Amino acid sequence: MIPLYAHPSGRHFLQIPGPTNVPDRVLRAIDHATVDHRGPEFGRLGLAVLQGMQWVFQTRSPVIIYPSSGTGAWEAALVNTLSPGDRVLMAETGHFATLWHRLAMRLGLDVELIEGDWRHGADPLQIQARLAADTGHRIKAVCVVHNETSTGAVTDIAQVRQAIDRSGHPALLMVDAISSLGAMDYRHDEWGVDVGVAGSQKGLMMPPGLSFNALSERALAAAQSARLPRSYWDWGAMLPLNASGYFPYTPATNLLYGLHEALDMLRAEGLPRVQARHQRLAAATRAAVRAWGLEIVCQDPAAHSSALTAVLTPDGHSADALRKVILDRYDMSLGQGLGRLSGKAFRIGHLGDLNDLSLCGALAGVEMGLSAAGVPHRRGGLQAAVDYLAQAAADAAPAA
Repeated sequence: MIPLYAHPSGRHFLQIPGPTNVPDRVLRAIDHATVDHRGPEFGRLGLAVLQGMQWVFQTRSPVIIYPSSGTGAWEAALVNTLSPGDRVLMAETGHFATLWHRLAMRLGLDVELIEGDWRHGADPLQIQARLAADTGHRIKAVCVVHNETSTGAVTDIAQVRQAIDRSGHPALLMVDAISSLGAMDYRHDEWGVDVGVAGSQKGLMMPPGLSFNALSERALAAAQSARLPRSYWDWGAMLPLNASGYFPYTPATNLLYGLHEALDMLRAEGLPRVQARHQRLAAATRAAVRAWGLEIVCQDPAAHSSALTAVLTPDGHSADALRKVILDRYDMSLGQGLGRLSGKAFRIGHLGDLNDLSLCGALAGVEMGLSAAGVPHRRGGLQAAVDYLAQAAADAAPAA
């Protein structure tokens, strides 16, 4: 007898919140013949992607592109603007905020952490209170994660900026937008962000390997006196060559071709439509989770992420066992619970190159997996998502 699940056919469903599915157009662009990274063709490519990233970040200030993961861009944001022993205020919103905190500690910074429950975004009023109490202005930077990928909770960056301004404090504002840029609303200049951090493998629909720092005039001024050691991450080495499309060391040439194509795709759809699509898919996913009778990790409806939904499994049921069943039977990867959510939560990614039908396939896999793994739930989550998406399509249809 032929085993039912001996060989998966069709495409693997990659429903983790990054790396996301890479569109065929982007894969074909990456397959471009490698060119001289000092030649004229590359200079044109470099200028195009650097300007394109300014468009995505919604900034007129420079954007730096590194051949690295987002962790490198975290470090670059800190070492270019701060000095040994500087105090930094960070908000603990989840696993990735915790990792950024650990990195800052290793760099010799004095980190003041606002503890959190991993179920909400950062509280702007708490940030304001800490800054108001810092009358000597020892705090040099405030670091927050825009979209906490481990929990699906969003921090309102505009409100954080307003809180800093109300306190009258001169601290820089640094924002991790790794899992929000290209999927959710992010306005670098309008929100007064000084250093924005992002990566290629999320809403930008690229493989891992590129990271970004979006700057401000205040950040560039801080870099003039910052004394943390930096070489590879040095903005000062990057910016003069970036002005003509080049880099101080060998860039990830073929990934930049892919980025150029991804930016073209985002421009064609338009950022407002991209963001609306992600909001629609997120709302459909939450409708499914509620219909299953499961609990969403993020407890604040106003802070629900458009990029992913983190879901708690009932007590006594392993989220990792559920994920294994879904992978083995239906060839779909879901995000694991991280840190204090390990084994207790799974994450459904709904960002990047994704449409309504793709999401419905993913939610079908989750619903079948819940049954196969014996996780208590109500049936009908998939139908709730289908109903939501159908109504959204009807509402968006032009009048006859």
